[in-house]
Amino acid sequence: MDDTPLPPRGAGFADQALAALAQAMGEPARARILCCLLDGHARTATELAAAAEIAASTASAHLSRLVAAGLLCCEVQGRHRYHSLAGGEVGAALEALLVLAGRQHSEALPRFEPSTPPELREARRCYDHMAGEWAVRWHEHLLQQGWLIVQAEDARSYQLSLAGQDALAALGLDLGAALRQRRRFACPCMDWSVRRPHLGGALGAAWLALLERKAWVEGALDSRALRITPRGRAGLRRLLGEA
Repeated sequence: MDDTPLPPRGAGFADQALAALAQAMGEPARARILCCLLDGHARTATELAAAAEIAASTASAHLSRLVAAGLLCCEVQGRHRYHSLAGGEVGAALEALLVLAGRQHSEALPRFEPSTPPELREARRCYDHMAGEWAVRWHEHLLQQGWLIVQAEDARSYQLSLAGQDALAALGLDLGAALRQRRRFACPCMDWSVRRPHLGGALGAAWLALLERKAWVEGALDSRALRITPRGRAGLRRLLGEA
């Protein structure tokens, strides 16, 4: 029989880490906040407080706990703070737990309903790049195709894969000009109407400039709204694999 003593148990052990996560999730209001964010839309603390039926100050404490546990991430944009699940693995773990609980995550949870006017929700300017539903779908397409790669040293920055460089160059995008700019090349920018990121940075600006040169979008004279032209609608659907 081996009498070698077991090493001391500490915070680095898997069971300790699992218990810490369970404690972070094991409170009804925090569990409701996590389930509310399973639809992929980021929300403010005020919105999550309403969803969890708790006071704003209480929600702030719960959100801080969930962020510290690595279950949520918080993105500051202007005067707003948007909270979302910290990654796909968090969503998958929650889905698995809901299966064990015999529940579906959509049960009795408020659905995200944007209040943005339709013309701004579809497409609009966000500084010098495009925001709105079309921009969010394009950003997600770039990631799904593997054309955008999250930088290992900075999760808020992207670089283009070789396939992405070839694909965007073939569309007529001036990559050289975007790379020469003294600013972040590409980054996710939280879309306040869709509550999922669109593409920002120099690459996002170059993409909007390309769409305007192609006459796929037209700017409104009296607002930030961008009109997707019939040619642009067909072209974007073709790029997204929907045509």
